[in-house]
Amino acid sequence: MSRVAWLVAVCLLVAGVAAPALGTVGESPEPSPAESVDAHRPVQPEIIAVYPNPVADGDRGEFAVLALPNGTDLGRYELADADGSLSLPNGTVGGRVAVTAAPARVRNLTDIRVVGANGSISLANGGDRLQLDRGNETVATARYRDAPEGEIGRFDDRGAITWQPLGRTNRSVVTATGGEVRAFTLPDAPAVPVETIRDADRRILLAGYTFTSERVARELERAVDRGVDVHVLLEGQPVDGISRRQARVLDSLTETGVTVELLGGPHGRYAYHHAKYAVVDDRAVVLTENWKPAGTGGRASRGWGATVSQPRIVRGLAETFRADVDWQSARPWAEVRRGRSFERSGVANGSYPSRRAPERVPVDRTRLLVTPDNAGSAITTALDDADESIDVIQMSIDGPDQQFLRATVRAARRGVDVRILLSSAWYVEEENRRLVEHLREVAERENLPLSAKLADPGGDYEKIHAKGVVVDGDQVLLGSLNWNGESIRQNREVVLSLEGEAVGSYYRDAFEADWDEKTGRALPVGIVAGVAGCLLLATLVARRIDFGSNVGVGPDR
Repeated sequence: MSRVAWLVAVCLLVAGVAAPALGTVGESPEPSPAESVDAHRPVQPEIIAVYPNPVADGDRGEFAVLALPNGTDLGRYELADADGSLSLPNGTVGGRVAVTAAPARVRNLTDIRVVGANGSISLANGGDRLQLDRGNETVATARYRDAPEGEIGRFDDRGAITWQPLGRTNRSVVTATGGEVRAFTLPDAPAVPVETIRDADRRILLAGYTFTSERVARELERAVDRGVDVHVLLEGQPVDGISRRQARVLDSLTETGVTVELLGGPHGRYAYHHAKYAVVDDRAVVLTENWKPAGTGGRASRGWGATVSQPRIVRGLAETFRADVDWQSARPWAEVRRGRSFERSGVANGSYPSRRAPERVPVDRTRLLVTPDNAGSAITTALDDADESIDVIQMSIDGPDQQFLRATVRAARRGVDVRILLSSAWYVEEENRRLVEHLREVAERENLPLSAKLADPGGDYEKIHAKGVVVDGDQVLLGSLNWNGESIRQNREVVLSLEGEAVGSYYRDAFEADWDEKTGRALPVGIVAGVAGCLLLATLVARRIDFGSNVGVGPDR
């Protein structure tokens, strides 16, 4: 054996030894939106929020929110500002109440209990000071400045105020135990979303970012013909604009009786309605993909999806849909399209083999997460709780300081084996390559079990659009949530957390296939550093591992 061959063999043996092994119905109670906001019960009354600048002419619908101890005699209190006061009605209450001189109007703006008061105050848009009095005693004060139109200001414990659009939900995580899900990937199983819709008897609530799938549209129209109530909710201002193809599809849907509404405009609650799911009778399908040929049509994108039937999860999705569609920024398609011009767009028409069949797999626990309400903290906690492994598949990640990426690197520093697979599509390739190079440097410097690379589809799909994570091989996170700050804090996103060995194995195997496709099994970058002196092996590794970087939010392609 030559010295070169001997050196290669030794290096490969070292790497192989060092490399980590690669693994192959009761329900908990869920508070309603109103119950979840009533959870705060202080020891004395507090002023916790103010809505001074309604969208309506003349600022009709102003209110302030009080947090009250249980058993508070409301009639003993008065809410005052510089211009007047409101006498509160008699009654024993507790929790959060919205105090206003216009209760009928305010009841249409909030799920919090509304209390009509006598008198008048003028919550000045430019700023004001409120005080809650009990007789001659002032028990609480609050001050704000420069109230944005249509936004509610929430006071923290120090009196600082944070503004956000009125009407954002405050949903708790919805949890169900037991049952099963139908797990699938795209482009392997594009029939699953269509079959789910095809079986509808009573209702279809379809939520999406964009919608250009004529195949799905025909199923919705057939459902209307069968007497099914069909309602579609989409983003009204997608990054690339509404395409001519989408306009034609939505025209056809509305003509056949489908209710189509779009969210957005100056008083929208979210930056983007980016969720991708459908509630069909007593089932629901949650996707990482758009309702378009490239996504659910199986013509381009690698995506993940799951069909669930746990009643609490399905009900939680339906409640989320209703909360969003009932908001004032939801507008009928006929109104949105009036006077608009639409953009040309290409249509994906790729053809890919079906290598992974959908499977019905048992789950130990299913959780429904939504943003901006609860998903950010829940996903960060799941990553921080990882003990063995984290596998991430994403179109892109919003830089090294992104919240979930920081948690993932923290896990690697605890010894958790981490793999991150990013898209190599042209519109994110440069940024993704830079990010992976950064992760490579961190892993080498700190000798971390952290690997990252760009995907090589190898003919199985065109590009990665999935937003998926497998934690410890038995917890799966999948949905519409991209790894960027806007998605967590500003968008409406929907994510499923699926727990159990069987469901974890299904998506872990799917990840393994994409990770190993064409490039073989990649060595963790910490091990690459350990054998960097082996020049021949380094050449081999350079050919097999594609390091690169990723950046923030691009079009949802």
